[in-house]
Order: sequence, then C-alpha cells, then structure tokens
Amino acid sequence: MLQDTPTLSAKLRPGQPAPEFELPDADMNLVKLGGYRNRRNVVLYFYPRDGTPGCTMEAIEFSERDDGFEALKAVVLGVSMDDCLSHGAFRDKHGLSVRLLADTEGEACRCYGVLHDKEMEGRRKTCILRSTFIIDRKGMIRHALYGVSPRGHAQEILELMKGMGGKCK
Repeated sequence: MLQDTPTLSAKLRPGQPAPEFELPDADMNLVKLGGYRNRRNVVLYFYPRDGTPGCTMEAIEFSERDDGFEALKAVVLGVSMDDCLSHGAFRDKHGLSVRLLADTEGEACRCYGVLHDKEMEGRRKTCILRSTFIIDRKGMIRHALYGVSPRGHAQEILELMKGMGGKCK
C-alpha cells in the first residue's frame, strides 16, 4: 500500500518544490525536470535496478497505462543508478514507453531521499528504495511515496492522479 510518510533522512513532503535535476535518458538525451514546468505533470519513480523482476513488472505496468497518464497531461520518468546502455537494453527488451533516466552518481536519488544502506553478504551497500513522486505542472510535489510495492503501483498512481481532479491539470 502507498505510504506518504517516509522513514528516510532528506525526505520530501507534499507541498515542497520538487528538486531540479538534469539526467540522460536511455538514448543519452538530457532530460531536465524544469523542462516540464507549466506543460506537464510528472510521475517520477525511482527503482533499484534494470531487469530485476519487481522493476520489470513496475516499468511494464507504467508503460501499459501510458494512455491514462497522457490523458492527465502527465509524463512518467523512471530513475535508477544504471547507465544509459542498460536502460536502452531494458527498454527495448520489454517494449517500455516510460522514459528511463540514468542517475549513475546518485545525485537525484540523494535529493529525493531514496537511498538507503542495505546489508548484503556481510557488506553494506547503498540501494534505491522504490519510491514515487507526483509533481504538478508548477513543480510542486503533490505526493511523496516511499517504500512502495511494484505490483499494482502504476494503477495506484493513476488513481491518485485522477482523484486530484483539476488540481493536476
């Protein structure tokens, strides 16, 4: 289920301006969040890694709802710390329509408070906590959802946006 109460440091909350970023997509074109201001709502989702079962399911579900997001004047951007080549292969293998952005240095991830340390095989590793932000056309965060489950998440986000009605348009 969705949670608006993150448990991480540097957590963002609804009503705050969305941190700006500029990241390359799978085709190595730079995408600037501010480029959508006054034009599109943005669904910004952070995911751990290309090709894993949960991340694949989530990306496919967002892609399958492309028309629904388009009707709400929204663009869907997926961000992970994988590189552009990995994103391109992931997109092409699964026929994804969402735009995948490469945050290889983790700068946007830090700004959005989605990094956390995880112990794996006796070593601590920094990972992305699956999280989604709905950003309106004015660049304000409307929803900040941390620690989400991939199954059914795209539909939950679509319903949240529909529930916002004219506030999102």
